[in-house]
Amino acid sequence: MNGKRVAIVDGVRTPFVKYASEYKDLSTLDMGKMVVGELIERTNIDREELDQVVFGQVAAHMETHNIAREIVLGCALPRTTDAFSVSRACATSSQSLIAGAMSILCGDASVAITGGAESSSNPPIKISEELTAALVRVNGAKTLKDKAKPFLELKPNALLPNIPSIKEQSTGETMGQCAERMAKENAISREDQDLLSYRSHQNAAKAWEAGHYGQEVMTMTIPPKYKTVVEKDTLIRPDTSLEKLAKLRPAFDKKYGTVTAGNSSGLTDGASAVLLMEEEKAKALGYTPLAYVKSWAFTAVDPAWQLLIGPAFAIPKALGKINMQLSDMDLLDIHEAFAAQVLSVTQALGSASFAKEHLNASAATGEVDMDKVNVNGGSIALGHPFGATGARQALSMARELNRRGGGHAVVSQCAAGGLAAAIILEAA
Repeated sequence: MNGKRVAIVDGVRTPFVKYASEYKDLSTLDMGKMVVGELIERTNIDREELDQVVFGQVAAHMETHNIAREIVLGCALPRTTDAFSVSRACATSSQSLIAGAMSILCGDASVAITGGAESSSNPPIKISEELTAALVRVNGAKTLKDKAKPFLELKPNALLPNIPSIKEQSTGETMGQCAERMAKENAISREDQDLLSYRSHQNAAKAWEAGHYGQEVMTMTIPPKYKTVVEKDTLIRPDTSLEKLAKLRPAFDKKYGTVTAGNSSGLTDGASAVLLMEEEKAKALGYTPLAYVKSWAFTAVDPAWQLLIGPAFAIPKALGKINMQLSDMDLLDIHEAFAAQVLSVTQALGSASFAKEHLNASAATGEVDMDKVNVNGGSIALGHPFGATGARQALSMARELNRRGGGHAVVSQCAAGGLAAAIILEAA
């Protein structure tokens, strides 16, 4: 656009950890400030050069509803730095990356930090509607008797908190239940799901052993006592096997199901951030880009159909914008919400009937070479902090393209509500 290109200059993420573990005392904002602060220090970017921060979270607290602005204020950035927050469920930090890229392309910014964070350990807990109404009445009461009366009228169960649900508002179906239904409708076997999960763990472990993640993952020293230090992702199981995975019981359809805890992503805490620059600005400041943002697409499907099939729509849409084919992609990084969902997507991409019925295309998007998919592991092994996954994937693929010295990668996520995102990167 306008002869401009958006470069991914660098990025960093926290180690991803199981919820209610090492980061249990950190909020989403805490992790956001820590990862952005680390990115600023690593890149030595002049804070005055930063035009914009775009950041996201999924389960937002009222006090941090604009987490991006709180990060600006909490990281000693100029208070004049523009900042806004986004949410696209599991594709949130892909949305933040593209929002930053669009700002650069249209001239609103030259340098932006984008990303996302999520604390599954500290979700916003709501109180009941009855208790809320009682508190409102108490706030307007004048006497002690009037203040006590609303509470005396409450039933005991009104005092119980409302735990956040991951069910779809429109269907009442959880993502796990949907993944189970997709496995049945698309004839995805338990064996294939477990194999994808096994590969995810093996590839993630190999990426750590090769030093790939050591370049992009910061060390977390946890306040306030600073005695807990986390240097690596904690959910990876390099010693897992197909035999171990096969022994796990179905998690959603106890009798006939194939979706298990082993072939699903788990609740995770973590944060990711990337530094974007307009190409000429990066050169002027002396930075060498890792990759360029070449294309993107966002799509939506009816959540009552196949909630998590969205990447099968977003990927061909992003490819079509730049007249490229799936076979032109050297790498595919597809968010692993569930193995059944990934395999449903790859099946749809290779299906001529799916293309004809749903994409109005005469031929399949393309057969997927699984050796190109999630070469550094995926969300099943690494974990899935909802707001951080898209930036994690983009950073990993930008660095992988840089290591390989060229090529293209597509990064994609399914998301709640039937949403999906796809971003195509080109090596610098």
